[in-house]
Amino acid sequence: MTDSIADMLIRIKNGQMVKAKSVYMPHSKFKKDILKVLQNEGYIKSYEEKLVENTVHKGIVVYLKYADDRKPVIRDVRKVSKPGRRIYSSIDDLKGHYNNLGITILSTSKGVMSDNQARKAKVGGEILCQVF
Repeated sequence: MTDSIADMLIRIKNGQMVKAKSVYMPHSKFKKDILKVLQNEGYIKSYEEKLVENTVHKGIVVYLKYADDRKPVIRDVRKVSKPGRRIYSSIDDLKGHYNNLGITILSTSKGVMSDNQARKAKVGGEILCQVF
């Protein structure tokens, strides 16, 4: 697999389409950083690390969040930077996503953060994905 972040986002999106309570994915620190941003912004309930039985490999279980009428909180997710084409932006050039109702997740020199946090820190970086 060449793009593990796209795989993670699609697993979350597909899990919400079938109204699953949680989804499982292989572990990485970068994925945990992105999930932390999604949790802080209210797009997922929580996540936790789990060991795969009879191995030393870790995995991440993401607990999905739904609105009161069982509609997914994440309506759309779009991967912006791809392995063949990285997209960078300064904070001044970063536009709002869905009229500022969605978030853009950035990888900056100060870590992975949402566009709102990046504006406060006055730092730009690689645009990873957009979530609405």
